[in-house]
Amino acid sequence: MRMVSAAALTLIALCAGPAVAEDLKAFRLTIDGVTVDIDPGESANVTLPGGKKSKVTLERNDFATFSGGSFSFVHPSNISVTKTDLGENITQYLMASALGTIVVVQEYGKMNPVSLNQLMLQEMTKESVQAGAALTQEPTTRKLADGRELTGIRAQVKTRTDTAYFEIVGFGRADQGLLFITRVAGEDAATEKPLIDRFWQSLKLKP
Repeated sequence: MRMVSAAALTLIALCAGPAVAEDLKAFRLTIDGVTVDIDPGESANVTLPGGKKSKVTLERNDFATFSGGSFSFVHPSNISVTKTDLGENITQYLMASALGTIVVVQEYGKMNPVSLNQLMLQEMTKESVQAGAALTQEPTTRKLADGRELTGIRAQVKTRTDTAYFEIVGFGRADQGLLFITRVAGEDAATEKPLIDRFWQSLKLKP
């Protein structure tokens, strides 16, 4: 179970990225060999080969589709999805909002992870429970747009001042599968509901 424990422990390890100089732009746009650095929402004037001057504008779509090896889902384009190789043929994809809501997909290439729901919940909540939080849980099912059903658990961790909601469901075959995990704080549940709803409504599993 070493690879399972590694996946569970890595799940909530979020690392801050390196600082970037203020004058660097997020994108580099190239037109006919002419390159300009630009951020979403900005416009820039470029001189193309032959002397023609043009104005280019970079706009960000509200939503984008992220595709992993065997799944895809729609997310707000201003929230990045990071990919981490956990080893042992396990790949983790993490989407985290500014409010701390997380959506995690773990892709297993050597085992069916459906039975790991309880282990994942324990790893994610054990510090809160050890500190006195009350954990309640119940079975749950998610039905995707294509009719496939994902089974797992829905849980609530409640302290005197805070509440967090978890959902962990899985889909598996003989020697591979996926775990889907969401966590949202109680005070942010209403605000973050569209993010979570869009994830589940747009989630597709590849054949």
